[in-house]
Amino acid sequence: MYQTFKQFFNFCSSKNRKKFYLSIALGVLSALFGVLKVSAVGVMFDAVLKGEITNSAIFASFGIMLVTILGPSLINYRSTMLQTEAGYGTAADKRIEIAEHMRYLPMGYFNENSLGKITSVTTNTMENLSDVGTRVVMLVTGGIFLSGAICLMMFIFDWRIGILVVLGLLLFSFVNSRMQKASESCSKKKLESDSDVVERVLEYVKGIAEVKSYHLSGKYNKKLKKAIDENARANTALEFALVPFVAAQNFVAKMIGVSMVFFAILFYTNDTLSLFNCIMLLVCSFIMLEGLEKAGNYSALLRVVDLCVKQANEILNVPMMEIEGAEEKPSSFDIKAEHIDFSYGDKKIISDLTVQIPQNSTTAIVGPSGSGKTTLCHLLSRFWDVDKGEVILGTRNIKEYSMDSLMQNFSFVFQNVYLFKDTVANNIRFGRPSASMDEVILAARKARCHDFIMALPNGYDTVIGEGGGNLSGGEKQRISIARAIMKDAPIIILDEATANIDPENEEELLLAIGELTRRKTIIMIAHRLKTVQNADQILVMDKGRIIQKGTHSSLLREDGLYRRFINRREMAVNWKL
Repeated sequence: MYQTFKQFFNFCSSKNRKKFYLSIALGVLSALFGVLKVSAVGVMFDAVLKGEITNSAIFASFGIMLVTILGPSLINYRSTMLQTEAGYGTAADKRIEIAEHMRYLPMGYFNENSLGKITSVTTNTMENLSDVGTRVVMLVTGGIFLSGAICLMMFIFDWRIGILVVLGLLLFSFVNSRMQKASESCSKKKLESDSDVVERVLEYVKGIAEVKSYHLSGKYNKKLKKAIDENARANTALEFALVPFVAAQNFVAKMIGVSMVFFAILFYTNDTLSLFNCIMLLVCSFIMLEGLEKAGNYSALLRVVDLCVKQANEILNVPMMEIEGAEEKPSSFDIKAEHIDFSYGDKKIISDLTVQIPQNSTTAIVGPSGSGKTTLCHLLSRFWDVDKGEVILGTRNIKEYSMDSLMQNFSFVFQNVYLFKDTVANNIRFGRPSASMDEVILAARKARCHDFIMALPNGYDTVIGEGGGNLSGGEKQRISIARAIMKDAPIIILDEATANIDPENEEELLLAIGELTRRKTIIMIAHRLKTVQNADQILVMDKGRIIQKGTHSSLLREDGLYRRFINRREMAVNWKL
């Protein structure tokens, strides 16, 4: 239990940790008010036993009771506010920290870990921690402090009862530790099941078009239903695993109270305990039971808190790429890769590759699927770090630049464009958040998307659906190009940017790309002849190596993969029914 508390508080930021500590301190104060209730009862019983029920005794007892009611009410209000601020503040801070951390993780991390798992940690896990976890930690600590304060008071009234209570608390702690152990495996399965449900829901929703078109709704409904049923079973199993221990805890807590009552009366009848102390012990037994039940009933969920923290830390502990370095512009925008190797797991993707891309030139990369084209672009822009060799921008190894200053030199237009659920203007501003509206419109005009944007219901203020779902592929691509134009980076990487565009959009898209790439260093992955034939150099890749290099005309004179590639394309274009 102590380790769970320690891990939880270490997980919180110093600001939120201070709020939790203050809340706990207020909890101690609230527990002392709970002990003060005994004093109020003691004043009245003392007066009754002495036969001197005076107004002063009545007012003193009433005053103490009033303080024990008002005091905890005010304290608990402030304590609850602190818990709420710290709990939701911690969740918010960690979501941002995880997002910032993931910015600098190698792309391989996202290949190894599903979107569902990552999403679950930032949603379900953080929600559990901010809501359930925070309340659990505070209630358990409050119950512990109240029980501890009452236990100390026992020794004031009778040391024998005090020892009895200590033995009872040791037994209670033993049962609680067994409950923590029993909940460990079940809690882990519950959180894994939560992640699986999120993953299946995302998979089903993102693939709904394919599910419908291929009549897979039954199959995928079954997969989703299975995940939901497994989640229900995991939650039920957790409850069933804890019920016997919760019952045993409650039984021990009640037996501590019963034993206090029994021995207090026994010692009184044996004339070894005064009537006043006997009555005080009877009162204390009920308060002790309240504290133990509060601590015991919620402590079962501490394992969930522990696992939530561990899940978040699993992401935060993934080593980031080295992001520190020089905050400066390159001396030039020449790019050179020298004898670079890269493997994904045990699979070699790039092998001893050397290439030079001069500033303000256009380099086209072609080759069969799986030849390493996209990986090479990712290595040149440091989405991954090379295993061997070096990539140089200007005169420096790209690892010598800070990550943020390096990324300022690159703009990307991918085959699969992602647009955020925000206005069209803000999606374009993503390239430069401080841009004015006039600059947004100018970028949109250059990207040939101003006209269709103005045709939208609210023009530039139209909110795009998540992922750009309410726009066509060509429209999304042109907004993506407007975003890149807005950034105005000196190096442009086009990854199959025109691969899935219909003929009606292709001309506009090529004009937009022309605006984007003017006076830039361009690296493009493409299969269409018209997008590669004017390149200054064409790199032909196969199995992670550059097997041919040259211009379109020089490569056509060679008997190699490029010529065969072009011949097949021409045959496909000339084919008629």
